[in-house]
Amino acid sequence: MRPIQMVDTKSQYLKIKTEVDAAIQEVLDSAGYINGKPVQEFTVHLNTYQNCKNTIPCANGTDALQIAMMALDLQPGDEVITPSFTYIATTEVVALLKLKPVFVEVDPKTFCIDPQSIRKAITPRTKAIVPVHLYGHAAPMEEIMKIAAEFGLYVIEDNAQAIGCDYTFSDGTKKKTGTIGTIGTTSFYPSKNLGAYGDGGAIFTNDDTLAVKIKMIANHGQQKRYYHEMVGCNSRLDSIQAAVLNIKLRELDHYNAARQKVAETYNRAFATNEKIITPFVAPYSNHVYHQYTLVLNGSNRDGLNAYLSEHNIPSMIYYPVPGHRQKMFASFGLPEYDLKVTDWLTERVISLPVHTEMDEEQLTYITGHVLNYIK
Repeated sequence: MRPIQMVDTKSQYLKIKTEVDAAIQEVLDSAGYINGKPVQEFTVHLNTYQNCKNTIPCANGTDALQIAMMALDLQPGDEVITPSFTYIATTEVVALLKLKPVFVEVDPKTFCIDPQSIRKAITPRTKAIVPVHLYGHAAPMEEIMKIAAEFGLYVIEDNAQAIGCDYTFSDGTKKKTGTIGTIGTTSFYPSKNLGAYGDGGAIFTNDDTLAVKIKMIANHGQQKRYYHEMVGCNSRLDSIQAAVLNIKLRELDHYNAARQKVAETYNRAFATNEKIITPFVAPYSNHVYHQYTLVLNGSNRDGLNAYLSEHNIPSMIYYPVPGHRQKMFASFGLPEYDLKVTDWLTERVISLPVHTEMDEEQLTYITGHVLNYIK
């Protein structure tokens, strides 16, 4: 049996090696390392895939979030509502801009932000909501957008883990996650469903005026070289990464389908074990399984984690410490949060390997050991 990895980017690369190597060589031959032809092509292709009016590439997903908040002119002290149960980048950016993070609860089934918790957290200082499409499942965007419209709030979608996910509205229309809110953001970190061979990110918006501003902020606050109209930053997707992403974007739907097939195998294997709660998929979303995350109810999560490691099966805990309990926010004067669902999940979630290159032998080995431990 091949060694099991959480993400096998090397085997994935070998399948597209000829195309990737040629594309990288073309960049080297052209010496157009920054904002070269591959960047322009990838921007168009990703924009078409997302069916979005404007796509702006940038250096990474964290930059994408920061630039989005800068473009909305959020000011120090403005409140930004976000789930506590997410990767720290989502709220780290809030802190960097001296905004005030307001942590709210998530749905225990989808792991995504709970609309009722959003409503309860709104104050006169609230300016934005940042829903996270966690693990590859969409947040309940239709309800979130209704709340935002009611209170005049911006919505910034953190789509770093769900590129390619479809959201279905109550009237049957569909949109890609990342294109529903005021602004959407994503990451092309190598382990993502659409991963580069380095860092990268992108910002989406259907607002043309905002798009102009986002482009300026990502390019030192300038439209015309050396004429800086606002404070910006330097956040660019380089041409080599764009060349790789151009090739991998063509495969994204196949990659997501492969992940879904892995998830189906896991789901079947664990279906009758009452101590294992497999991922839930809401009627409004499909699931692209950036992570395959179980909730253990009545079994020792940390014990399983150690047991799998002993048998050369990688597993991860996303995330052991929620945002509202991170030391980095101690100086923000935040209230004592009572987020029972979030705290419950952090003690029980565990993610198993899921990627495009998994085979039946590996999956049988993994599921067999999980079920051997959880009886």
